[in-house]
Amino acid sequence: MTLVLEEFLPYRFNRLAETLSKNASKAYQSEYGLTRPEWRAFALLGQKGTMTATGISHFSTMHKTKVSRAIYALEQKRWLVREVDEGDRRMARITLTAQGKKAYDRLVPMMQRMEKEMISRLGSENSKALFKGLAALEALYLEPENGK
Repeated sequence: MTLVLEEFLPYRFNRLAETLSKNASKAYQSEYGLTRPEWRAFALLGQKGTMTATGISHFSTMHKTKVSRAIYALEQKRWLVREVDEGDRRMARITLTAQGKKAYDRLVPMMQRMEKEMISRLGSENSKALFKGLAALEALYLEPENGK
């Protein structure tokens, strides 16, 4: 018995996700010099507000080492601040600065246009089928997040 890797669903998803992610990264990399881990941490903070590194790691599915490096790099850009939690000094609350929020407000429309372009290239029927299929797979394989 032989496994045809190019037809193996996890491989196909991973390959496509990597390609889409690389294409999307061109916008924030050329505009702001962000890496993919930095973008993911930055986008999560823009979406959710204050978070911990553990929270960023969980929602982004990035290893804590990558999250730490991303947070450090964003801190160097003065796009976020860390405040030590007085209740548990081992934990820090991370929030975008005013400068970070401005960058986020400029980047989000650019990324939304890119996503809209990807979806429009699929066409209405294919994009509906894609989102239906993704929702079904997420319901089967992803743990419920935030009470969903």
